[in-house]
Amino acid sequence: MKIVDIIYRYEAKDASTTPRPLDSDSALRRLEEGNRAFAALFENQQGSDVQCIVTVDSRELGFMLGNSAGPKQHPFAAVLGCSDARVPLELIFNEGPNDLFVIRVAGNSLGTDVLGSLKFALDHLSESLKLIVVLGHSGCGALTNAVDVFLNPTAYLSLASKHSLRNILDRLLIIVQACARKLIVVFGPGVVQQPGYRRALIEASIAANAAFAAYSIRQELRSDDSVGLKVVYGVYLLETREVWCPSIENKYSGLAVAPDRGAAILELAEAIIQSNRIASLLRE
Repeated sequence: MKIVDIIYRYEAKDASTTPRPLDSDSALRRLEEGNRAFAALFENQQGSDVQCIVTVDSRELGFMLGNSAGPKQHPFAAVLGCSDARVPLELIFNEGPNDLFVIRVAGNSLGTDVLGSLKFALDHLSESLKLIVVLGHSGCGALTNAVDVFLNPTAYLSLASKHSLRNILDRLLIIVQACARKLIVVFGPGVVQQPGYRRALIEASIAANAAFAAYSIRQELRSDDSVGLKVVYGVYLLETREVWCPSIENKYSGLAVAPDRGAAILELAEAIIQSNRIASLLRE
């Protein structure tokens, strides 16, 4: 098996080591290109050893700024990710310190603390912030738990006294129920008997949850006059280390722009259910 070295090289320069994206489109391209580069490191497990160097300005960690000064915070993207330890957000996008404003919560749950954190970023980091990303991931434990409770409602009893967990689970169950209904509409009532139904429902719910959270953020922040700021979503696939994003526009790699209206959410749900990934999981 080949060796993969990922090296963060800190250099002090007069100018920023990597120019900041000037708009949301360039910020989106940078994250997508960073993820593709990260995923490519592991494509050929039997090939030659490879090395990836991420160059970082030393001042981003406070070096050479004097004893009293700290680095100014200037991320170009805010990322709402899951708490799962297998999804290190800076690493999978090939970014370093001070590049991403990261919020992590189980199941990408969109509570008031998350929205408050995003509003803080918009209020205080608007000069540099160009993009908001909601990133789910395959095999999400929170969505898996929600699907298992949906399939076996008696399991909910064990959570009766765990109010904080129920608060997260209740939000996710709405998404799971919607995806379950959509699976029946698209594939017929017999879909629940297919061997891969549970996993297909989990993965469809993960994608729908990320997309719906991105839509909700877009609606919530609409009144903030955040001109030029895009909200996007995607799902990080643990098995390939790539970002997957079923969308109405039939885009299936990278990150997709959040829907802008309620009707688009229903169209997107159908696109997720009819994607090759979900259909193939049903047959497993």
